[in-house]
Parts: sequence; C-alpha cells; structure tokens
Amino acid sequence: MPKFPFLSNEWIDEARKIREEFRGKGTSAHVVKMNQVITDVPFGPGTLEAHMDSSSGEMELELGHIEGADVKITVPYAVAKAIFVDGNPQAGMQAFMAGQIKVEGDMTKLMAMQATVADPTAAQVQQRIKDITE
Repeated sequence: MPKFPFLSNEWIDEARKIREEFRGKGTSAHVVKMNQVITDVPFGPGTLEAHMDSSSGEMELELGHIEGADVKITVPYAVAKAIFVDGNPQAGMQAFMAGQIKVEGDMTKLMAMQATVADPTAAQVQQRIKDITE
C-alpha cells in the first residue's frame, strides 16, 4: 500500500477516499465544529488550515476553515500527526501543557471530544489513515 506524508495533497486525496468508504457506517458521539491551523508543515507554505465538523453525526475532516466554529486550535505538524494519525491524545495534552497548542473559543468542546470513546468504525478509519501515512 502506498504511503504519503501526512497532510500532503496525495494523503488528503487518500483520506477522502477512506472517509467515503466508511460514510454512514459510524457516528460521532460528540458534536464539535473545530477550525485547525497546522504549523511547521514541512512542505508547501508551512501552514495549513483545516477543520473538523461532527455536526452531521459523522466526523468530517477537510481543508479550509468553516463558519461558526466552536473552537480553533493552532498546533504543530508533529503534534497533529501524533493526535490524528497515531491516536495519541497524550501527545496533545503534553503539547498543550508545554504551550505548543493555542486554543481559542469553547475549550470545553475540545475537552469533551478527548473524553469520548471512539466507536469501532472510527478505530477502523484511524487504522486505515495510519496505514497510508509515512
């Protein structure tokens, strides 16, 4: 299976295919609209804007920011990869405590999301994402 750098155009294309494959098979237990600014990206302009939206009942991850976000986080590339690809919430907590993550907006939404147990479908999606990531 080909592997791509996290957040590269190729990786994003493959992640979209995985999301479509699993559409309708899982639910998100927590509703959040989160804008993300990923810094220190090792390619392109060095910063990437993305968002996460579970208001439809499914977790949608996409490029660009959305209107009406509950929270906005600014996070370094390596930390974002540890959280979203490796599924390591401790990496996020450690980075936050070290001042590497900036949070604007409703922090309770972010905290509630971390406390949510992923459904089996989410675990499958995360494994597939991990499999395509360098």
